[in-house]
Amino acid sequence: MIHINDTVKEILEWIYCIVIAIVLALLIRYFVGTPTIVQQKSMFPTLKQNERLILNRLARTFHEVPQRGDIITFEAPSNAYMEATSEKAEYNNEPQGWFKKFTYYVLEINKMSYIKRVIALPGEHVQIQEGKVYINGEELQEDYLQPDVITEAKNDYLTDFIVPEGYVFALGDNRMYSSDCREFGCIPINKIESKVWIRFWPLNLFGKV
Repeated sequence: MIHINDTVKEILEWIYCIVIAIVLALLIRYFVGTPTIVQQKSMFPTLKQNERLILNRLARTFHEVPQRGDIITFEAPSNAYMEATSEKAEYNNEPQGWFKKFTYYVLEINKMSYIKRVIALPGEHVQIQEGKVYINGEELQEDYLQPDVITEAKNDYLTDFIVPEGYVFALGDNRMYSSDCREFGCIPINKIESKVWIRFWPLNLFGKV
């Protein structure tokens, strides 16, 4: 005969296990890594739409500065569809209150992110001219671009500038179809969410990106 107390105890144990599992999953997703799907074509041909990736979030956890060439994800700036008025992207939509911050930053509800490639680091001089990118006066060699791709400025203000300290300049590989730092400005390092690590789908392309 099963006692009611035993039944309640068993139910509570199951609830406890489920809660622990959810908390661990959220911690891993936020601090270690998480899967994602490529939604847009801005990183073509490096990344194609509907490919599945594993994002490495340890760099954010340990506050590491990305390297040139890294493919990163970052929170979309509030001026994503506006012309920048300085070298810095704007972030004016900070959620207020712990619950809204939790749902936005941890659960990522109603949060939009971009996948782009780091082109220039803090303090570097960037010039966009004649369809190419120059870093500190030297042409940037971009072997990952298709042969016919050129880099055009999208904002007259962001053609010749210094990347501010604590920021990076990032572009999509598919320059003609990429909304990126050429429009909205450099991204704060603290808004970088992850580094693209592994492509696990399609299986024939499985491996480190």
